[in-house]
Amino acid sequence: MSEHHKHRSDTKLKQANKPFKSKHQTSRSLRDKAKGKVERVSVKTQSTRGFSNRTDRRNTARLLQQKKREELFRKTKIFDGKNGTPKVVAVVPLCPDVSAEDAVANLFASVDQVPANKGAVLMTSDRFKQKLQFIPLQRNYIDIMDAAKVADFIIFVMSAVEEVDKFGLMVLSGIQSQGVPSVVPAVNNLEGIPLKKRSDIKKSLVSFTTHFFPDEDKVHALDNTTEGLNVLRMIANQLPKTVAWRDTHSYMLAETLDFESNPSDPSVGTLKVTGYGRGTHFQANRLIHLQNFGDFQLEKITSAPISHRAIHVVNNNSMDSEPTETVLDTPVLGEQDDLAAENEPDLLGNEQTWPTEEELMEAEERVRNMDPSERPEQSFNNAPTPKKNVRRVPKGTSNYQAAWIVDSDHESDEDDEESEDEDDHMDDDDLPSARNDEDSGEEYEDLEEEEEDTSKAEEVYEDELEDAEEARQYAEYLAREKENREDMEFPDEVEAPMDVPASVRFARYRALESFRTSPWDPYENLPLDYGRIFQFENFRRTKHRVMNQAKEGGVMPGAHITLHIANVPRAVMDTYVQGRPFIVFGLLQYEHKMGVINFVVNRNSEYDGVIKAKDPLVLHCGFRRFVVHPIFSQNSRNGKGTNNVHKSERFLQQGRSTVVTVYAPIQFGNLPVVLTKDTEDVNSPILVATGTLMDADPRRIVAKRIILTGHPFKVHKRSATIRFMFFNPDDVWYYKSVELRTKLGRTGHIKESLGTHGYFKAQWDQQISMQDTIMMCLYKRVYPKWGTTLWVNPSAGAITTAAESMDMD
Repeated sequence: MSEHHKHRSDTKLKQANKPFKSKHQTSRSLRDKAKGKVERVSVKTQSTRGFSNRTDRRNTARLLQQKKREELFRKTKIFDGKNGTPKVVAVVPLCPDVSAEDAVANLFASVDQVPANKGAVLMTSDRFKQKLQFIPLQRNYIDIMDAAKVADFIIFVMSAVEEVDKFGLMVLSGIQSQGVPSVVPAVNNLEGIPLKKRSDIKKSLVSFTTHFFPDEDKVHALDNTTEGLNVLRMIANQLPKTVAWRDTHSYMLAETLDFESNPSDPSVGTLKVTGYGRGTHFQANRLIHLQNFGDFQLEKITSAPISHRAIHVVNNNSMDSEPTETVLDTPVLGEQDDLAAENEPDLLGNEQTWPTEEELMEAEERVRNMDPSERPEQSFNNAPTPKKNVRRVPKGTSNYQAAWIVDSDHESDEDDEESEDEDDHMDDDDLPSARNDEDSGEEYEDLEEEEEDTSKAEEVYEDELEDAEEARQYAEYLAREKENREDMEFPDEVEAPMDVPASVRFARYRALESFRTSPWDPYENLPLDYGRIFQFENFRRTKHRVMNQAKEGGVMPGAHITLHIANVPRAVMDTYVQGRPFIVFGLLQYEHKMGVINFVVNRNSEYDGVIKAKDPLVLHCGFRRFVVHPIFSQNSRNGKGTNNVHKSERFLQQGRSTVVTVYAPIQFGNLPVVLTKDTEDVNSPILVATGTLMDADPRRIVAKRIILTGHPFKVHKRSATIRFMFFNPDDVWYYKSVELRTKLGRTGHIKESLGTHGYFKAQWDQQISMQDTIMMCLYKRVYPKWGTTLWVNPSAGAITTAAESMDMD
């Protein structure tokens, strides 16, 4: 035996156990991921060596450490120093008896400061060497949702006396659905509670908080100076949680607004918005979105001086300023995004006739030669003249006195019906009016009076409906409920009409041999609305290119800048309120263009109303909100198939994910999606569904399915006579090539027609049962409804709180 023999670790003597194969992550792997553990990737070495040495492993570890340090430094340096970007802290009251401004005042008092003004206020402390921007919010749902989208921290203020009401629960659900930043649970008014009960109240609030945010196991008392100081220290030292969808876009919480009118058109002008840029880079070539008003172009981006005027410090700290203002970015000619959102469809490309210029000139000449009173525009310009009644009244009677004289037309209908037969037998000479005219014709005269609008004369309670309207709405409600129940019990089943041939009634439907693999041309018989939208050849590749371009050029995040937005209507300044958050965010390239957008949503289990396809809903997608008319389709777990055909759904059902398809501006990134339904109260919208953005693919075919059903009349082995599916023999021969199925899984085909009432003989793969139901599936492509509009907040320009809306009700 050789004396130099030794075992080596890379020989075949080492045991290699079979790895555990699982599609799902274990609890340990999920726990390690939550801690931030990163699995080290093995070093790729040359194939000639066969194994890596210690030097390669050390270099790989050193590179990973350096990369993590650079990433951490990039995230934290934006907030460091007196001139760093302030951390945005939204203060949200969840109970009606707490005030966000009182909570902010308690936090300022813990560091011996007082806020200079109400509303958004800035805190600069030498102890923490950072700036904190507090946004005290009132109980307004839209303002809270907007502030949560840009906040680095959210302080949920609860009460030690009252419980969280319905509005507070709705706010928590809405924030969870759109992405949760770092959360700080807090309680106010705890000092007024006896000392023995404080611990129990804190335990109760911790139990409530962990239901929504399991990682938060402590509630801070803001009216205690020590705990208030701990809250500020935690916010200053903690790195804000990353919200991935908003970091892919540039956004800004406005500090000041200035408006310069356009000399040629005073209704529009340049809006100057000053604040700290956040997210990704602000670029002058990209568009800017203003909520409630739409998208606008940038004139330029300039630097803004930094001042600490938002606070009043007790110890009289000095103020820093940066008086210089320089242009940081301007749009490049030919590269700036335009405001064209839709394509212009080529109407002449279709099989249609269009009037020539000679025909248009002849039509204008005919209109000019017409009598002025007969021209078409006269019907719109001339207001209707009120009708005049001629009444016979005693001479000298005024219009006011004539109104009190009861006319025969105003008498009760019962008197008219009783005297109807008697009037038929009376002569004209026997009428009282005739006798009066003969006896005293000079005592009466004809008086003209205008008819009054009876609809304006009668005042009705605004919330009270008429009996007919109330009955109609109730019947519509019952019909929708019945239709929803039938769709759940017998989905897609329809009955063939007896008076119309099925081949005519269902002419737009087609049969598919296989729903997943049968070919279907996505560009076949498209509606005119598809000529208005934009389509990408490869959506994923375009998304990666656009999002990478957003990180290059422009203005770096964290800079204090002023956005000069062009051609903004003056209504933006008229509706601006100092105490409400004003958010500006930048669009990526192509995000202003219209397209067919698909979302994956799950319905809210707490809402049990009926949501039908194409019903108007409010779509909250990232920073933007739209009123849409969506269609629903199944979210196929096994993929989209080879033909990209998906079955439509008439209603948004519970317990399963659904794909929502709408016409909307194109979006990039994993944006959260919230579908709500408007109510009379702006502060109480109905949460319908939540989900995420899927893609922008107009080639996704949403097919509506109908099932024609029949019943066995006679069964003999594998042959059966079917009835009640069709009612004439022509339909039987028209659909002879379509495959038949039964609810118990049998398949067959039509063999021949029998008689003149639509009976036919079918051949099956096995003998069917008399209790089985025969089905024939037909499909038709459906499209969303055009009409997506920007959702406008009805309470813009005024702060409407939850308490005020309840008082109005």
